[in-house]
Amino acid sequence: MSPREPRFGGVIPPVVTPLTQDGEVDAASLERLVDFLIDAGVSGLFALGSSGEAAFLTDARRDRALEVAVRTAAGRVPVIAGCIETTTGRVIERAEIAAKLGADAVVATAPFYARVHPVEIDRHFRVIRAAVDLPLLAYDVPVSVHSKLAPDLVLSLAADGVVDGLKDSSGDDAGFRQVLLGSSGLAGFSALTGHELVVDAMMLAGADGAVPGLGNVDPHGYVRLLRACAEQRWAEAKAEQDRLTRLFRIVEAASPATAGGSTRGVGAFKTALALRGVIAGAAVAAPMRELTPEETRTVAAHLEEAGLL
Repeated sequence: MSPREPRFGGVIPPVVTPLTQDGEVDAASLERLVDFLIDAGVSGLFALGSSGEAAFLTDARRDRALEVAVRTAAGRVPVIAGCIETTTGRVIERAEIAAKLGADAVVATAPFYARVHPVEIDRHFRVIRAAVDLPLLAYDVPVSVHSKLAPDLVLSLAADGVVDGLKDSSGDDAGFRQVLLGSSGLAGFSALTGHELVVDAMMLAGADGAVPGLGNVDPHGYVRLLRACAEQRWAEAKAEQDRLTRLFRIVEAASPATAGGSTRGVGAFKTALALRGVIAGAAVAAPMRELTPEETRTVAAHLEEAGLL
């Protein structure tokens, strides 16, 4: 067990947002997905993150997706709401809406588009914390926001009670390990890895849980992986992680000549969920595109290899 006794831990998938062909939230599919994830044994849901297409959705569609997720979860697991916005005031507006819709915590990145100094990033989180009466998790995703949350900054914010956890999607596993070491005495702090291919290693290093996009597709696998880690059955954990790493090749199905990283990831996850019968279709928000029939067959082959079809 983590010495931090974290408030949030285990498997917390960043829930995809099923859409209709005209771009509206497919509420029925989202309800099935939430039930599918909870029935698999996940510990929480991260709504409106990168995998949830938060940056692509209108405010009304973000509100609808969060409302459906919270209502369907019905208190069975906590729902953490992404408040992914460019600047401090806009994050606070999203966080206030999330609180009204029943979210259990909120997640914020560093500001983006605007060019900011680390001192301003620090102030950003402190102003949010002062304005929002919900647990606040920092989301380190420099590939999207172009600012890295340095370990010392995260630890300073955590020590002052500003942030209650970190979702690390930086790919900087050395930096994440510094956060794990530095936060070992911070009661309630949640250190969550978003690096879904090395969850076993991060759990061995002392992480509290994982926020894996692939957990939408195979939540049972990640629950098995985390259970093996918790019980220190490391050989079994490695075997499960290896299987999931092979399954992650679904993100290579879409051609990089015509699809960016978001399409390749979210598009593959949605295609896999549609093939598994969890959601009705694999529509994605513009300007992303759905996978082609040939690309879909590639995803299906990986699912079959993983024993999921």
